[in-house]
Amino acid sequence: MENNKKAAAASAAVLNYIMTEEEAICIQSMAAPSVAPAPAPYTSAPVKLWGMSGRQAQMQMRNLIQMRTFK
Repeated sequence: MENNKKAAAASAAVLNYIMTEEEAICIQSMAAPSVAPAPAPYTSAPVKLWGMSGRQAQMQMRNLIQMRTFK
């Protein structure tokens, strides 16, 4: 009987917390402006295929060493 009371109290607390979080999200969404800002232009560096290939080879070698393929 005691375990049932504890489980009921824990589930009620979790549901109360979830409902409080949902209410906070709703309030924040109502206060936020309806127009989203424009996305920033793409400014990251171009993909370097040789660099990616080298890193992938290093990761594969480390994986083989971790699996003790080499002695």
